[in-house]
Amino acid sequence: MHNLLSSLKVRIVVSALLLILVLLPIIGITLNNAFETQVNVAAKNQLKAYVYSVLAMAEVEDNELQMPSHLLENQFNVIGSGLYALITTKDNQLLWTSNSFLGLNTPINLPKPATGRSTFDSIMINDKPLLIYSFSVSFATSEQPFTMTLHIIKNKQEYLQQIQKFSNTLWTWLLILTALLVIVQLSWLLWTLKPLGQFSQELTAVEQGTSMQLSTHYPVELQKVAKQLNTLLQTEQNQRKRYRNALADLAHSLKTPLAVIQTQADLSEASLEQINRINQIIAYQLRRAQSAAGSGWHIGISVDSIAVRLVRTLSKIYQHRNLTIEYHPNKQARFKGDEADLTEMLGNVLDNACKAAKTRVTLTLKQQDNQLWMTIEDDGEGIPEEKQQHIFERGIRADTYAQGHGIGLAIVRDLVDSYHGNLTVGQSASLQGAKFEFTFEQ
Repeated sequence: MHNLLSSLKVRIVVSALLLILVLLPIIGITLNNAFETQVNVAAKNQLKAYVYSVLAMAEVEDNELQMPSHLLENQFNVIGSGLYALITTKDNQLLWTSNSFLGLNTPINLPKPATGRSTFDSIMINDKPLLIYSFSVSFATSEQPFTMTLHIIKNKQEYLQQIQKFSNTLWTWLLILTALLVIVQLSWLLWTLKPLGQFSQELTAVEQGTSMQLSTHYPVELQKVAKQLNTLLQTEQNQRKRYRNALADLAHSLKTPLAVIQTQADLSEASLEQINRINQIIAYQLRRAQSAAGSGWHIGISVDSIAVRLVRTLSKIYQHRNLTIEYHPNKQARFKGDEADLTEMLGNVLDNACKAAKTRVTLTLKQQDNQLWMTIEDDGEGIPEEKQQHIFERGIRADTYAQGHGIGLAIVRDLVDSYHGNLTVGQSASLQGAKFEFTFEQ
């Protein structure tokens, strides 16, 4: 998850989607609540208007309420119409009901607002939800004020249906809008971030050696970065070329003096051996310089192909010892560097392991995320712990081989350091001999 969110493109896309998926539901909830509030206000005003129409028909004579048999609003006259009117005393005693209320149970605990005040609430009658608007009034009579409360009750189902219909329509269109916004947003983001993808592809092409420069057809924000990288690449290529030329000049300038020295008749066999050794070192370093100069920037090469070739070669060289070289491959393992350098590192350590081993050597490759591991183990005597930190120094030897000059592992360490890798030495848990492990960040 962490690696996924480390991508700038993924972060922008996720942020945009979260904005849509959070903002639109909030807008939907807000609109739905606003509509519900508006419906309740409209219902309250409607019931309030019914209150005044009923009160206009009410009269009080001899301290008794007089109501007509029929009201102006016909729904009050039709039984079970869903619109009802009730009048109660201040003690909640029922005084009068509209014809529409016949057959229904009088609700308990009807609201009792103070005189001149009103309330608006919900109530249940016969297990059905209804809205109730209650208003208390006082009629002036010759004896004493006549106080009563008028209740207008209306079926709540109509309002609930309005709210449900609006809610369904609202969320349907919001879902459609969300889908459209996601499509538009993703298309816009992919178009906007397309230069970053192109930039990454061109960098990969440079790494693999198929391209030497980045193009300059980028937005203003990336043009300067591309220009600076091209300058860096050109500088690196020029340095490699100068390095190659300098080594070539050095090799050619040393060949003639060495050839003259070799023609001397009074040279001892040891001196001739050392001169040949110098010639070999010069030739090797020249080949390395020429190979590196022609390489791309951090080329990714298959480790498996190099390892197979080395194992096959060393098996032939040490076949007289009945030596078994076990290879545990990883086809995806890749090394970001020069093929000659990888061959030098693996070959040197593998060769040392074959010399030290009794019967068995193992080579294991492992690639995980951006790390490459190459482990070489043998069943020999191993390297004493006190010498493990010194065997990479030039001239220091930890073995008893007759061949070599004690600089092989020092060269390997220099190559590993040049690629910012790590080389550790210890004891093999499975073979009990030496264990060398290369680690490279890819």
